[in-house]
Amino acid sequence: MSGIGRSSEGLDVRRRKLLFRAWHRGLREVDLILGRFADENVEQLTEADLSEFENLMNVPDGELLAWLTGEAEVPAPHDGPLFRRLRAFKTSQGSA
Repeated sequence: MSGIGRSSEGLDVRRRKLLFRAWHRGLREVDLILGRFADENVEQLTEADLSEFENLMNVPDGELLAWLTGEAEVPAPHDGPLFRRLRAFKTSQGSA
C-alpha cells in the first residue's frame, strides 16, 4: 500500500488532518500502522479518542514504534484507551 486507503470525503477537518498525518509520519512502519488504523477507525472516533490520537501524533516515530511493539514501556500519559486499541489493532494486523 502506498498511502491513504480511505477517502477523506465526508470527514470533518479534524479527522481529515488526522487521516493525512497518520499516513505521512516519516517512518514507513509507523505510517502503515497508524494509517491503516485511521482508515478503519477515524470516522467513529469520539472527541476524547481524537484528542488522544492527536497527542500520539506528537510522539517521535521511534518511541511510538517501540511502544507499539512492546520494546519499551508506554508512559502513563500516553497509555490510554485509544493507544490500547491501536496496539491491539497492530497485533491483529501482524507485522507492518
